[in-house]
Amino acid sequence: MGCCSGRCMLALLCCVQLITAVERQVFDFLGYQWAPIMVNFFHIIMVILGLFGAVQYQSRYIIVYLLWMFVWVGWNVFVSCLYLDMGGLSKDSNILSLGVSSHSSWWKSNGPGCQSPNLPSDGWQDHQNPKLTTVLSCWLQYQYIEVLHSTTQLLLSLLAVVYSCYVVSIFSEEESYYK
Repeated sequence: MGCCSGRCMLALLCCVQLITAVERQVFDFLGYQWAPIMVNFFHIIMVILGLFGAVQYQSRYIIVYLLWMFVWVGWNVFVSCLYLDMGGLSKDSNILSLGVSSHSSWWKSNGPGCQSPNLPSDGWQDHQNPKLTTVLSCWLQYQYIEVLHSTTQLLLSLLAVVYSCYVVSIFSEEESYYK
């Protein structure tokens, strides 16, 4: 097995996906967005399964991971459309918080360069509803940060689909050779 084999590249992609998914999970927890928290948690489990399949030469696990990648691509397209207000979706809806709370993306008030005149220096103690917080200006609007997260996941997922198919085909060739 070479250093740049398909199996190693799949393992590397799984590691990068794992890092980016955990990062995304943290910010979704900070924003109390329950639907992405659940989907990200399931994604982390599937990526670990794919990584295990690549390391242990288990094509069944890689196939499950591959099938999950199609669901994951659909989820990230949905999130991108939601934040870009496409297809009748609205970023102002409470779909991602499952209607339980009025919380939104953590990046809405804490993005890069965001200045908020309403937040006191001691934190959120005086605010009953974080949705009432007004943000004056940001270097990059929160919806674009969320779309960048989804786009990163989409690119990693598409690469993972290609390498998963390749690794499964290599594993099946090896299995048929040894039979």
